[in-house]
Amino acid sequence: MIDASMEVNDRMPEYCVKRIGDMLDRRFRKPLNGARILVLGVAYKADIDDSRESPAIRVIDKLLTEGADIRFFDPFIPKYTHNGKDYEGERELTAELIRSADMVVIATSHSNVDYEFVRCHARAIFDTRNATGNLADRSNIELL
Repeated sequence: MIDASMEVNDRMPEYCVKRIGDMLDRRFRKPLNGARILVLGVAYKADIDDSRESPAIRVIDKLLTEGADIRFFDPFIPKYTHNGKDYEGERELTAELIRSADMVVIATSHSNVDYEFVRCHARAIFDTRNATGNLADRSNIELL
């Protein structure tokens, strides 16, 4: 049972990237290659400043491999290093930043992010953490 759950967890980044690609295609007829994706949260879990073994970083890696243009915002992690490369996050979560993305991916749900603000400005949101679960208007949101 433990081995089976580990295998599911190991395949989750690929599954998320497939869902993101499908959502872009279905909503905008846009391929993943060249799509502008804003990832919210790269921390391992909510409200911490540790990105070690973060599933979000694995998702970012897969999105980059597919040719997506990635930006990230994490109020706890302004930058991280992965596989010898430094990644710099956005300094502020602005309406302009959100609107500039084809899709927003919520990878870690921090309590100090205003998800209603994100929803109001995002073209589409793929929420992997149900951070938007309490929002009334969910027309631009899909859950994992």
